[in-house]
Amino acid sequence: MPLFPRSESAARNHSAETPSNGAHRRFRKTGVVAAAAAAVLALSACGGGAAPQSADGTVELRFSWWGSDKRAQLTQAAIAAFEAENPKIKIKPEYGDWSGYWDKLATQVAANDAPDIIQMDEKYITEYSSRGALLDLSKYQIDTSKLDEAALNAGKSEDGLTGIAAGINAATIIANPAVFQAAGVPLPDDTTWTWEDFGRISAELTEKSPKGTYGSAAYGTDEASLGVWLRQNDKSLYTSDGKLGFEPADIAQWWEFLKELSEKKAVPSASEVVEAEAAPLDQSGLATGKNGLAFWWSNQLPALEKAAGSDLQILRFPSKTGKAADTQLWYKASQFWSASSRTKHPEETAKFIDFLANNEKAGEALLADRGVYPNTDVRDAIESKLTPADIKVVKFIDQIKGELGEAPAAPPKGAGAIQEIIKRYTSEVLFNRLSTDEAGKKAHDEMKSAISS
Repeated sequence: MPLFPRSESAARNHSAETPSNGAHRRFRKTGVVAAAAAAVLALSACGGGAAPQSADGTVELRFSWWGSDKRAQLTQAAIAAFEAENPKIKIKPEYGDWSGYWDKLATQVAANDAPDIIQMDEKYITEYSSRGALLDLSKYQIDTSKLDEAALNAGKSEDGLTGIAAGINAATIIANPAVFQAAGVPLPDDTTWTWEDFGRISAELTEKSPKGTYGSAAYGTDEASLGVWLRQNDKSLYTSDGKLGFEPADIAQWWEFLKELSEKKAVPSASEVVEAEAAPLDQSGLATGKNGLAFWWSNQLPALEKAAGSDLQILRFPSKTGKAADTQLWYKASQFWSASSRTKHPEETAKFIDFLANNEKAGEALLADRGVYPNTDVRDAIESKLTPADIKVVKFIDQIKGELGEAPAAPPKGAGAIQEIIKRYTSEVLFNRLSTDEAGKKAHDEMKSAISS
């Protein structure tokens, strides 16, 4: 059934990374990484690519991650703190932006030259784990006792514990209070608002704002917003056995609501949605004051506030019932610390990952760049060093803890293609090239093929 009946008023965007995840612009920003799966399939059984131990007993480990220049600076501070405590272990950094990261990693893995420590994403951890590319970290001395259980479980599969969460995120709606104030519209109460309220408020904002300003950015270019919608309708994006957890009609209804929002001008036009998708974070509608509401991962708030030059507010998603407990949010691991199964130095690799996950000095260096620290002791220890924007994120994550739904099933092999499929068919719907039912069937067929191939 629809999120709410079609006869009721109808009047919904995304890490992505999630500087995610840092390199994802929002949860809708992902990039095309189809080569990763094919290259992982080419794994051979020979040994890995880490450098051998030197004559004086020093070990060098390669550590790869994606992200901004700021992330590189923070991460290298954490490396320096680790090396100061472990002078016989040297960490060689290898980093770049999201767009080229996965092709490079896939090539390295296929050539048995993978980095020892790998920053891994939720979309691809199953792909790499199931092909034997990632080390089972449960076999090594890594303390997981202080990690949030939901985030810890996200790195587990039948292949073992192949990822330790580097940060915690949640799917959110972020509001620009200045847009609301200029329009004379009060901010919603996110503990009680429904999707009907969301549509009505968004349309009202557009109506009372200057031309070119919309109540909300459009959703439809990401998995997170679809995941929330499905969960509120007792469905899921994926099932525990690696299949799709919804039918074509479910995603068709999601698009129906988006079309209703578009018709009421609660969200931008089709051409403006396409243009917004290509914009960097600092030029997004929320940051420039052209959207009152937008769909982002929680840890993207600090970057958005900096770009906007004003305070922003994190909100829960609306629900069908108007009850916060029915919103069905979850804690997402923004990224994982993973290790190559072919590392020649698994003990030292695990020691470094343990440091990143559990050491206060690592926390003081990394702060909240990859999301809220999963280790609760480290989280408390570094709070005084966080920016006001980061503290907002931590408080939101803590605030929703008692309202969370069951953790979603991990994305199966091939799931890296799903977001691009969603985005492409959203465009077809908004430009009226396909009906919502036609798009639902075609998209479902393509998604099913992607994760079963």
